[in-house]
Amino acid sequence: MNGTGSLARFSASLLAAALAFLLSDGVAVTGIAAQPSIESPMTPIKSRVSDTIPSAKAPADPTPSKASVTVGPAVVQEDPLSKFSSPGDWPAPVNDQEHRLFTLVDVLEYRPRTGGGESTNDYRWDIEGWYGGDYNRLWFKSEGQHDTAFKADYDVDFQLLYGRFIQKYYDFQIGPRVETQTFRGRNETRGLGVIGIEGLVPYNYEFESALFIDQNGAVSARLSLTKDMLVTQRLILQTRFETNAAVQRVEEFTTGSGINNLELGLRLRYEIRREFAPYVGISLDKSFGETATLVRQEGGDPSQIRFVVGVRAWF
Repeated sequence: MNGTGSLARFSASLLAAALAFLLSDGVAVTGIAAQPSIESPMTPIKSRVSDTIPSAKAPADPTPSKASVTVGPAVVQEDPLSKFSSPGDWPAPVNDQEHRLFTLVDVLEYRPRTGGGESTNDYRWDIEGWYGGDYNRLWFKSEGQHDTAFKADYDVDFQLLYGRFIQKYYDFQIGPRVETQTFRGRNETRGLGVIGIEGLVPYNYEFESALFIDQNGAVSARLSLTKDMLVTQRLILQTRFETNAAVQRVEEFTTGSGINNLELGLRLRYEIRREFAPYVGISLDKSFGETATLVRQEGGDPSQIRFVVGVRAWF
């Protein structure tokens, strides 16, 4: 019995000691949690460290800094505009003042004759380009052909124009033009003034129109439309329409009054690179009215269908 009683008293003492320890620890925790805070939890405590430290001295202005550290439920506050301020050396958002040079060789082709005639090495070119920016440009254009069966042996013109951006997709152009024709050893040259508009019309047709006034007051005009249609990403079919008209009859340039001629062309090109594409195609040239009569008088053919092979390039 003594052994059993001693064991019971020891167990009771151990249980009482554990209970006292647990009760004393809970009281301490409750006491710590019950202590009042130094400041209200909603009041931020400013950091004693300045947010900008250019030197070891603290700022003399008592006004709180825009970036401050708070203790409690508040978070680090920072001026949202400070990190988005742009440096003074940033470029303009739209680079529309840079000058560039662009040249397009739209037509450069050899045209074999399909019937009898004096020559088989006829060719044609149509080149244009510009130098300048988005608003003001210096345009240069050259178009010509060597064709022994149509109008003249050589027909060459060159234009140097000032271009001004007037509306989205359109440039107004003005300047001089020089035209030269050669037929049976006879050369004719004249100067003309040019007023025109070039741009992109709906459905992505490249549009070019010009009014010409020569040194003697003769008025003529030209209109051309081209459109590229993608067969594949590299195989492209270009349709081309061009017509010329004149108010006065100018016999030395084989030009009658009214509609002078019409050209319809189809050219299928393969873009080895975007900048370089050989092509094959077909071109229909037909003269009308007084112009057709003058062509016949000179021994030419006012209506022709020509197969063409050439290259288109730009740089």
